[in-house]
Amino acid sequence: MDAECYDLVIIGAGPAGMAAAIEACSHGLRVAVLDEQASPGGQIYRNVLHTDAQRAAILGPDYMAGQALVDAFLASPAHYIAEAAVWQVSAEKAVHFLNKGEAKVIQGRALLLATGAYERPTPIPGWTLPGVMTAGAGQILLKSAALLPNGPVVLAGCGPLLYLLAVQYLQAGIRPAAVVDTSGYSDLLRGAAHLPGILRGWRDLGKGLDLLGTLRRLQIPHYRAARDLYIEGESQARALCFTRNGHLHRVPATLILLHQGVVPNTQISSALRLDHDWDKAQHCWTARRNRWGETSLAGVFIAGDGSRIGGALAAQQQGRLAALAIARQTDSIEPQQWTERERDCRKRLARHLALRPLLDSLYPPSPQCRAPNDDVIICRCEEVRAKDIRAMVALGCLGPNQTKAFSRCGMGPCQGRMCGLSVTELIASERRVTPEHVGYYRIRPPLKPITLAQLASETPHTHRLEAP
Repeated sequence: MDAECYDLVIIGAGPAGMAAAIEACSHGLRVAVLDEQASPGGQIYRNVLHTDAQRAAILGPDYMAGQALVDAFLASPAHYIAEAAVWQVSAEKAVHFLNKGEAKVIQGRALLLATGAYERPTPIPGWTLPGVMTAGAGQILLKSAALLPNGPVVLAGCGPLLYLLAVQYLQAGIRPAAVVDTSGYSDLLRGAAHLPGILRGWRDLGKGLDLLGTLRRLQIPHYRAARDLYIEGESQARALCFTRNGHLHRVPATLILLHQGVVPNTQISSALRLDHDWDKAQHCWTARRNRWGETSLAGVFIAGDGSRIGGALAAQQQGRLAALAIARQTDSIEPQQWTERERDCRKRLARHLALRPLLDSLYPPSPQCRAPNDDVIICRCEEVRAKDIRAMVALGCLGPNQTKAFSRCGMGPCQGRMCGLSVTELIASERRVTPEHVGYYRIRPPLKPITLAQLASETPHTHRLEAP
């Protein structure tokens, strides 16, 4: 039996994917949404449907605002497939996925990648020790299981998530030992050049200032312009050490949460061989798209943080724009209605992205993390260190794909997610060329683990499609 062909298949049920599904369904398109999580919301609204009042008070109104979007999505006619791990996507828009242990394939006439972002790795000495996690992982534990630190905790790196999580911990009764910020005063001066955006994005700026004000009012130690971070410990993290203004600081902690911002998840777009560019502002790869989110492969769109980091509210409008473009391509929307909705989306999107240039200037990833010291592990899966990458370059290695032949770097379970950007920048630094010249790993399926038995028993996904 052949799988039904949907007008639109969406990968990811975060803000972009849900908003796109709602918009597309409103124009009569048949939509299927595949999501790896057990319930919709993405990372930003993770578990919002099952959050109790106490956790809602801790996580704040911006998090709970996602409940209305999730409710609207679940009320739409979109066919939602939870716990679907996509392991391959073809240029013909066939999506292969695992669901409840079974391999399935679903077909779309158009495809929207709304896979969001993941945290940029923070390779510093000691980052592989027990007791060291990302700030995003700490927030996931809070959202999904109400888990809180039971000992001294330090948040280190850069980006608004550090301040948000620190305040959320305070609201939960946990007092962080310190917030250690790698962004410096020169970043503040560079950010001042974006005054027009600051004025247009004053609402979002006010939220950030409120977070900083809370930390200051409650006298949480906040160190700016921290350099040379390393984690002290042997079998367990014991302290975060760093220099600031030429002085060495040591903050004891049994839990250290690292964060250097987030980057687009380009695994599927890379596997599809879509055109990508190096984003000099955000120091990462982004898939090349037109103003509707359509990529170099006709009929394949990307929206949300999977295209470029912009936040949840911007992601919703990008998802709507992609759905409008698909509706227009299929003659499913009247010209006047299309014009009105497109204008509304553009206006909202501009407002939500107004502050982004400022944030990119204020919170650049630390040079120490982009090109770590020799003894720092870069590839955690295969335990490849920075000095190994430098030695490969000295032997003639020109790019990330060649490192696989030298050392299996990037060939572990994460398939380069944890090391890819660091390897690109490290090679570029050693060769004294730009990251564009170095390139990225050649991503191949399976994108997620699949057994031979599952592969051999793959069947088309079938679902009764109701007439629009």
